[in-house]
Amino acid sequence: MVSDLKVVLRLQDLDNRVAELTKEIATLPKHIAEIEKKLTGGERKLEADRAALAANQRDRKKMEGEIQVNEQKISKLRDQMLGAKNNEQYRAFQHEIEFCEKEIRKSEDRILEFMSESEPLDRNMKSAETLLKEEKKVVEAEKTQARERTSADQKVLGELQAERKTLVAGITPGVLANYERIKKGRGGVAIAEALDSRCSRCHIMLRPQFLQELKRREKIMTCESCQRILYYNPPESFEEFNGHADSPVAG
Repeated sequence: MVSDLKVVLRLQDLDNRVAELTKEIATLPKHIAEIEKKLTGGERKLEADRAALAANQRDRKKMEGEIQVNEQKISKLRDQMLGAKNNEQYRAFQHEIEFCEKEIRKSEDRILEFMSESEPLDRNMKSAETLLKEEKKVVEAEKTQARERTSADQKVLGELQAERKTLVAGITPGVLANYERIKKGRGGVAIAEALDSRCSRCHIMLRPQFLQELKRREKIMTCESCQRILYYNPPESFEEFNGHADSPVAG
């Protein structure tokens, strides 16, 4: 029974580690998504700067188009002035030309404003592009690190599962079935240590006679309260226990 106790202790260690690694591996997609969220702010900033610059350029182009339209009007009006039949018609054409020239000056002033506004917008966009590029490098490095960590976890998980399979093959079937049943019903924890005459999990005081039997390690014993498999004063390592598997540990 000492050998079986040794195995279930090791099984619990393995199962704890397997559960940790399985959980860590399962969180990779979420972790990657959280890492990628870091880019969202930079991408939105760049998108806003590009939109602002594009709007500036569209408005500038619109003003240039209006200048061209007014210049064409002026050209036509001047041609028409040559055929004016009286001073009243001539002055009317002249007023029209003056109005178009005034609109051209307004458009030119607005174009100068757009040009002045476009310089900081262009700088902001280039700065946002640079920052986003650097952020992407950092994010890709973090994603690579996360994937490498997961790959390493999967390798260790495979090794632990192989070791577990070997251990399970050598344990008494009834002991294994009991361990698996308790583990399932107790949130994955089937083992508890007896400390200060109490079960370390449910903290119920152990009867003196029960504790003496437990110390002898002659059979697998479970807590009378929480039903977990109890052990007393375990060795410092699995290897140490393995080396003294044929002799009970002194209490």
